[in-house]
Amino acid sequence: MRIYADNAATTKISKRAAEAMTVCMEDLFGNPSSLHADGQKAAEALKAARESIAANIGCTEKEIYFTSGGSESDNQAIISAAMYGKARGKRHIITTAFEHHAVLHTVRKLEKEGFEVTYLDVHGNGIVNPAELEAAIREDTALVTVMYANNEIGTIQPIDKIGEICSRRKVLFHTDAVQAAGHIDIDVERSKVDYLSLSAHKFHGPRGIGVLYARKRNQLFTLIEGGAQERSRRAGTENLPAIVGMAAALEEACEKMRDNSIKATSLRNRLIDGLLKIPHTVLNGDTAHRLPGNVNVCFEGIEGESLLLLLDMKGISASSGSACTSGSLDPSHVLLAIGRPHEIAHGSLRLTLDESNTESEIDTIISSVTEVVDRLRKMSPVWDDLEKGIKKHVI
Repeated sequence: MRIYADNAATTKISKRAAEAMTVCMEDLFGNPSSLHADGQKAAEALKAARESIAANIGCTEKEIYFTSGGSESDNQAIISAAMYGKARGKRHIITTAFEHHAVLHTVRKLEKEGFEVTYLDVHGNGIVNPAELEAAIREDTALVTVMYANNEIGTIQPIDKIGEICSRRKVLFHTDAVQAAGHIDIDVERSKVDYLSLSAHKFHGPRGIGVLYARKRNQLFTLIEGGAQERSRRAGTENLPAIVGMAAALEEACEKMRDNSIKATSLRNRLIDGLLKIPHTVLNGDTAHRLPGNVNVCFEGIEGESLLLLLDMKGISASSGSACTSGSLDPSHVLLAIGRPHEIAHGSLRLTLDESNTESEIDTIISSVTEVVDRLRKMSPVWDDLEKGIKKHVI
């Protein structure tokens, strides 16, 4: 029996979402853009899904646009705000050093096109200081983009405070809420968010479908040309089964959020307590302001890749960071951003839980990780030097 502890990478689709998709594929096969009865039946389902998602993040259905996922939503939001700013002579963007690469790569592309980007420090606890953010805002600032919760270390950012600052300073605010949606309460009106991205497969919905929320007064720059779908802002026939599945998954996640959060937080704390008993181990990110199921630790003297392979052989699915960069040999940019040295960042482990995990599984993970870390350290010449005092321990 395998233990799945990589929910930040993707989640198992819920029964409610899968059933909604099956009904849609069997009964709602018409094109929502068609005028005949079958098309209009599909269009009604599309509208209902849009209304459901809007209700669960605190906006209107006309502010919801369907995309292929979080990365596309991030790209469209950032490029839209940048182009709008450019037209008004504003070419400055503020973000953080530990954003998802969908954000970082997009702003770096804009840098090559003449924009200036300020990368805020996220400090040792992995949280942005709102006062530092406000101090970075200039007359030519077009956009602030700060993720709602970090995808690797799970730290939750002070989004309400950031939104208030941006609203007061009349700067557009985008947040990548891919890891947050369905796990913590989101209200775009309360948080004064202008653009928000989410992706269904992070809250037990299908892969390949996401949402871009854009406040109705904000312009959207079209990335995909072709048809008039999504109010002419994103061409292509809508993936109705995936959209319906996403709406069902988000609705269920929001309904069960309190109970799921309580359980996942309890499991998370049990796991953290157990792993920190391993000598020379450190938790990455703030202990309190973090996602319910996120555990990210570094073990001194080992390589994360070897740890993952040995855990996989024991039937445990985990990761060392973002699944989007799993092929990279470089240490996590997130861990470097919070001040971890390269040699420590290489020894990271991310375990992300949900309400389906059990205390028995947590205990198995703790014992398995403890055993594997000990085994790897005994094989490591670096660890031997540390233990002999030839090199000094960092952790």
